[in-house]
Amino acid sequence: MRTASVTRNTLETQITVTLNLDGTGRSHFDTGVPFLDHMMDQIARHGLIDLDIVAKGDLHIDAHHTVEDIGITLGQAFAKAIGDKKGIRRYGHAYVPLDEALSRVVIDLSGRPGLVYNVDYTRASIGQFDVDLFSEFFHGFVNHSMVTLHIDNLRGVNSHHQAETIFKAFGRALRMACEVDERMGGATPSTKGTLTA
Repeated sequence: MRTASVTRNTLETQITVTLNLDGTGRSHFDTGVPFLDHMMDQIARHGLIDLDIVAKGDLHIDAHHTVEDIGITLGQAFAKAIGDKKGIRRYGHAYVPLDEALSRVVIDLSGRPGLVYNVDYTRASIGQFDVDLFSEFFHGFVNHSMVTLHIDNLRGVNSHHQAETIFKAFGRALRMACEVDERMGGATPSTKGTLTA
């Protein structure tokens, strides 16, 4: 089982992420940021990743540090769980619609961090959640999971729908990339023979 548990403590946040890449989509979240919990649930359910995130952060200031640091810690846990990447598909992609919204996410478990994020939200906030923080979350994730990630919201009017399609597509793309490809026969899917930096 490809599992990991990572705890990250700073003066701003204390976060523990536990995940199982070969799970069933079971999840538990206690972050103090309800809309982020809703988005993390999309990753778990659509990625079939068992995911447990407990976070305490300086929410009396705002949610910035908590959201960014959850992305960092999730990235660290993912890198630990995926291991040497031998025999996996490596690439994953998904298009996900929700009513009027449509998003595309493409991922490469390349060993090189990179994020292309093309999302123009129709509102600055969803409830109390600042949508700018999603970019910080994904930057934290890619920089610590060492993956290349392209996120495009192709259309959308409702910002909740825009965000939800992104996270559902992210979960499904991640699931595809992590899947074991029997035809690979345990080989590393790279002409270099390695998928580390």
